[in-house]
This record gives sequence, C-alpha cells and structure tokens, in this order.
Amino acid sequence: MRASRLLSTLLLLQTRGRLTAQQIADELEVSVRTVYRDIEALSASGVPVYADRGPAGGFQLVDGYRTSLTGLTTDEAAALFLAGSGATAGDLGLGPTLEAARLKLLAALPAEQRTTAGRIQERVHVDAPGWFRDPEAPPHLDAVASALWEQVRIHVRYRKWDGTSVERTLEPLGLVLKGTAWYLVARGRTRINGYRISRIDGLTASDERFERPEDFDLRRYWLGFAERLQETLYRGGSATVRVGPRAARLWWMLGPVAERALRETGTPDGDDGWLRAVLPIESFEHARVDLGRFGPDVEVVDPPELRALMRATAEDTLRRYT
Repeated sequence: MRASRLLSTLLLLQTRGRLTAQQIADELEVSVRTVYRDIEALSASGVPVYADRGPAGGFQLVDGYRTSLTGLTTDEAAALFLAGSGATAGDLGLGPTLEAARLKLLAALPAEQRTTAGRIQERVHVDAPGWFRDPEAPPHLDAVASALWEQVRIHVRYRKWDGTSVERTLEPLGLVLKGTAWYLVARGRTRINGYRISRIDGLTASDERFERPEDFDLRRYWLGFAERLQETLYRGGSATVRVGPRAARLWWMLGPVAERALRETGTPDGDDGWLRAVLPIESFEHARVDLGRFGPDVEVVDPPELRALMRATAEDTLRRYT
C-alpha cells in the first residue's frame, strides 16, 4: 500500500508541478503527517524532491527530472477502458485504480499533450444520470462484477417484472450501464439474457469456472436485446391522443419511444398549439398511468376503451377532491 502511495505522490509532483502537503493529502486521502513522511522516504531513496518555504511554497521535483515508472498494471488498464466506455468505475470498485492509471498516463505524456489533457479535465465534466434521478446502487453489483472478472458461475434469486421470484444459475458475460441502471448479461441453462441487477434479491458465487463463448459480442448482443425489449413492451397496440403545449414540453418523461412517436406522427390540431399523434402503448392500464400524469393537457381520442378508462379515472379523482 505504501509503495503505491509513494508512486502516486511522485507522479502527482511530476504531472502537477509544485504542490503543498495539504493538496497532496487531499488527492491521496491521507493525513498531512503521512505526506511529510512519504516525501522524506522519496528523498531518502534518491528522488530529487525539495520544499519551498512560505505562503506560496510547496514540494516539487528538480526541473528536468522524470520517472520512467509509468507502466500500467492490468487493473489500471481495465479501469481506463471502463472510463472510456462511460461506465462508472467507482461502482465496480475501481475508482482508486482509475485515478492511479490516469496519473501514470499523464506522467507518460509529453508536456504539450499533458497540458491539453489537463485543460480538457478542467473544462469538461460528464454527469451521466438524468435530472431528478439518482443512480442505482444495487447491493449485489460488487459480487456480480467479481464473478464476471473471475469467470465463475453464480446462483441468484431474481425478481421478475411481475413480482414473482425465480432461481437461476448464470454465467456472467458482461455488464451494461443503461442510464442509471446496471444490467447483467449472462448465459443461463438455455440462452443468454439480460437481468436488471437491482432485481437480484439473493446471490451466491460458486467456484465453478466456465468458458466464455468465443463469438460473443457484448455490444452487438445488447443492441439486439434492447430492440427486442422495446418490441415486447409495446405490443398493446396504439392510441390516438391530443397533446397540449404544456404536455408536449414534458413529453420526454414518457421515454424515447413516445418522444419519437410525437415527433414522427404529431400534426397540428387546431390553432391553440395542440397536436394529434399516434402513440404505441403497452397496455390500457400502463397508458392510463402514463398519460394520466399530464391531467387535462392530454386527451385520448381512440380507442374508445382507453378513452372510457381515462374518463373514469378523472371522475374518480374529481370525487376524491369534492
């Protein structure tokens, strides 16, 4: 642990220049006293680090000194690939590893490229979760990730969308972060499927290793899985709706399928800014809940059964407030 921290301190000084003991302590999440001890250890081992006194002082390396100890470990390289794919390395327990890899990469860059990389970091920040949605923190994510890295089978108790539980023995093949939700892509007894990790209510890792399918492509599988899922969800037919201006501005709340339907089928319906569109629906009950959130700003025109259901809901709501 200390050797890794000494290397991180050295790389910080090499990539950032002069730093105070407090700045180093904040970066490495250690005490200032630990930083002083580490600086002494670096100096005793021959690293030309010196201190400037005063308010603008700090520790820095002698001009021109560069270490060649910048080789990435296997875990650090994996963490960089995770960062590049947009996945949350911290959720998988690779946050500190990613930071160490980033430091090594910066230390290996020429001065001009290092400056450019620093400028990007200062001016671009990616905040993936959508507004008003907290990222999921599934309790079994660490165990799933460990089984994925170690290529061992897991036994899970999984809660399906309708609330029923099933027992499954799975071979983890990949992890996907969709929005704020983590999914496991795994091979079961008969086929490969996707599982939302927050619905795993129990998990036991085995010591049984398995062989990954040589032709398995995670990205290609997920694109097909997502397409099949959307087709399954919207087998309830369609509804013709009138959408008011306020509802149109908030239509994104219904998801990308509804947004696309409004964009592709929406036509003006009167001079007051209302639109008429054809919306695919999962079922009458789901449509009642989804469209009901817009209140009087959405009107169901067809089919008659859904229109009657929306009217009954509105009457029940009126009685509740009368």
